Amino acid sequence: MKEILNHLFEHKTLTKEQAREVLVNIAGGKYNQSQISSFLTVFMMRSITVDELEGFRDALLALCHRVDLDAYNPIDLCGTGGDGKDTFNISTLSSFVVAANGVAVAKHGNYGVSSSCGSSNVLEALGIKFTTDTDALERSIEKYNICFLHAPLFHPAMKSVGPIRKDLGVKTFFNMLGPMVNPAFPKRQLVGVFSLELARMYGYLYQQTDTRYTILHTLDGYDEISLTSPFKVISDNREALLDAQALGLPTLQQEQIRGGGTIESAAEIFLKVLKGEGTEAQTAVVSANSAMALQCARPELELQEAVSIAKETLESGKAYALFNSLIQDKNLVVA
Repeated sequence: MKEILNHLFEHKTLTKEQAREVLVNIAGGKYNQSQISSFLTVFMMRSITVDELEGFRDALLALCHRVDLDAYNPIDLCGTGGDGKDTFNISTLSSFVVAANGVAVAKHGNYGVSSSCGSSNVLEALGIKFTTDTDALERSIEKYNICFLHAPLFHPAMKSVGPIRKDLGVKTFFNMLGPMVNPAFPKRQLVGVFSLELARMYGYLYQQTDTRYTILHTLDGYDEISLTSPFKVISDNREALLDAQALGLPTLQQEQIRGGGTIESAAEIFLKVLKGEGTEAQTAVVSANSAMALQCARPELELQEAVSIAKETLESGKAYALFNSLIQDKNLVVA
């Protein structure tokens, strides 16, 4: 690691192969915590290159405990996090809206690192049990169109850096990797990223795959559609700059979509929105992101039609009914 660190301190970048090797070595426990912290810090101080991002991604995918859910052709709805906005759990709520509309979802997530409550925090608080058991995951997605892939269980490399990331408390390049390393290798993905630069990199890397993808970034810094300013959409068939009006939804203020600050309050917001009892702003922002995922899965849908479907799914309680059935199913080891 000393050679790698000196290389980086000289303002040099890593090749794809070097990046892959370093992450494999981190996973293998070959470096101490100080070395790993120094390595992570480099990428907080400068932009990551496409080669580095690709190398890190390839290492995590090669090392992960893969789960085969190809028969269900699932979609993942996952943001990088790291936008510092501390919103409520929008993509996780959107996952239930999408699943309630018959689209299979393999939701990849983790505990919050740079936010107070990640998807795994809120789901765990509400009674979801995480597992790597493929049979359990299949039963969950077969019966409820959704299962949950808790990143630390599937990515050995994460175990070495998890405590360090938590201690640092700021976004690292692992935030950039999260959406790209779903262990189910889904062929459909809705991805939110915290910068336009990263959106471009993601677009380039996804172009090299056979994934149907939609990448989102709101221009005032959100890794999802926040409805607080125009947002960029980069997908396998278009690139567009849209706003709330294009979705038939209101423009929002940032304080209207903030999270609760604690896991308990985040769980309370989560249930209210899922029951159709959220504020107009909360319902609107979940509908916007759900609509993008529905359109990614079903390209024949017009965007405003997808928004209407998503909104009705929340307001009718259909999304909550699915969630409640999942929680109450005593015969299911919930993934």
